[in-house]
Amino acid sequence: MSHQESAGLTALGAVLSPLEGGGPKTEAVVQRLSAAISLGVMVDGQQLPSETDLANQLGVSTMTLREALAALRQQGVIHTKRGRGGGSFICASAEALVSTSLARLQQMSIQELRDLGDEHFAVTGAAAVFAARRGLRADIALLRALADRLNDSTELVSARQADSRFHIEMAVCAQSTRLTRAEVGLQVELSALLWLPRLKLDPAAEAAAHRDLVDAIEREDDARARELAESHTESRIRRLVALRLELSDR
Repeated sequence: MSHQESAGLTALGAVLSPLEGGGPKTEAVVQRLSAAISLGVMVDGQQLPSETDLANQLGVSTMTLREALAALRQQGVIHTKRGRGGGSFICASAEALVSTSLARLQQMSIQELRDLGDEHFAVTGAAAVFAARRGLRADIALLRALADRLNDSTELVSARQADSRFHIEMAVCAQSTRLTRAEVGLQVELSALLWLPRLKLDPAAEAAAHRDLVDAIEREDDARARELAESHTESRIRRLVALRLELSDR
């Protein structure tokens, strides 16, 4: 199995892992599945597991799952067929995902965003350090290919997915299962928010930052790799917080 396939399976496992903490579960399921679709972990036309299996995997009741699926249907993210060969299928448009992500951002507090940013800062910095110390040639070549894919992206969906995969693969390059799992979880939460059109991320500029990071990893310069990863992460979170503040002023 290739590293990219492994990352994909890790991402899917993170998406369908049991929800943690208290609080309303319906909205948590909606956010988990919406983010997974925007990340590219679950793709257009893909059939979801049965309601019973999916509820068990997420650690929620069947009733909670049905409420979440109803909300996703209303948002245009999934559609459900009845009868033989039926089930729930992904049918997310880019417009629906943007709308869902913007609504989620408006519901988050500034403190929640900053806490999420702090976690990403720590995980990405550590992944960069260990990628520089442990990365194999094939891993580094894949990181460079993902940076090129991001640079060549002509629309936000492909750019977002290439960017997310880069961060996941950097953790894979670090040869750390825990960092990979943590990065997958962060990308599920952050990816669609960071690539909201209103943030105006430039794929070419983001790709250039990724290439600089890959260069440091390839040179085994762990200090420079950490510095680049952390500064890039911090800059993005500042922009996201600024957008959240702008939305709250309206």
